[in-house]
Amino acid sequence: MYDIVATPKRTKEIITRHGFSFKKSLGQNFLIDGNILTAIVAAAELDKTKGVLEIGPGIGALTQRLTTEAGKVTAVELDQRLIPILQEVLEGEEHVRVVHGDVLKLDLKELFEQQFSDVSGVSVVANLPYYVTTPILMKLLEERLPLEHIVVMIQKEVAQRMAAKPGGKDYGSLSVAVQYYCETSIVCHVPHTVFIPQPNVDSAVIKLSLRSKPAVDVQDERMFFRIVQASFAQRRKTLANNLTVVVGKDRREALNELLHRLDIEPSRRGETLSLEEFGRLTEGLQNTGWLSSPLS
Repeated sequence: MYDIVATPKRTKEIITRHGFSFKKSLGQNFLIDGNILTAIVAAAELDKTKGVLEIGPGIGALTQRLTTEAGKVTAVELDQRLIPILQEVLEGEEHVRVVHGDVLKLDLKELFEQQFSDVSGVSVVANLPYYVTTPILMKLLEERLPLEHIVVMIQKEVAQRMAAKPGGKDYGSLSVAVQYYCETSIVCHVPHTVFIPQPNVDSAVIKLSLRSKPAVDVQDERMFFRIVQASFAQRRKTLANNLTVVVGKDRREALNELLHRLDIEPSRRGETLSLEEFGRLTEGLQNTGWLSSPLS
């Protein structure tokens, strides 16, 4: 096993020896705290029968730890310059594969079939670049990949929004989207001081445990998410005001009557609605026929 990567001294040695320079555009921040790695790996509930997809392994600090816990690890790295570093750090680890590519462009279902056909379960474990956190997570969820858990380190404020409950300022369309597919929990908060280079904001590790079926049963998921987005379009506006934009101003009175029938007060704001209420709202609106054309 290669020397432990997740220390300030070792990380600096590797960077210097390979002449590596950080690209701000790729959101590269390398973790140098072994205790945080321990918390991440523990949250993923791994064993030798399970597989892991890591996204953005960097110089392999987390990858190195994953190799000791999982039966198979596939790490997808966008930056070609990091591939030889990863190959060096992971040399001799036959159950690890490093893939050069953009996870947003990869056919993940095909990747899973190729890499994880012989494991009992797969989780995503990663330190995600801040700038692509939401697109990556939504791709993982919307493609219905056979995942057990997603344990990722992301910007603290984004993690708080994903885990937020109705009624708070952090609760929004992202909260609903993630919680529709997953049960969420914050594993730990991570100060910006445990990275090289140090980012400007703190991070958090969030655990998303995939539900066996979505949190609410709706006929049309696309319509559900569009209604959620419309409900949060202008947070200071009431639910009725936001929805009037999509059903038509001439239906304002009928909309208020519908909301009352659904036991949802028109004067409430989107941030107070539970997933169950959004589901009820979607079904109610669809049954009116007002939304026969796609919402804009």
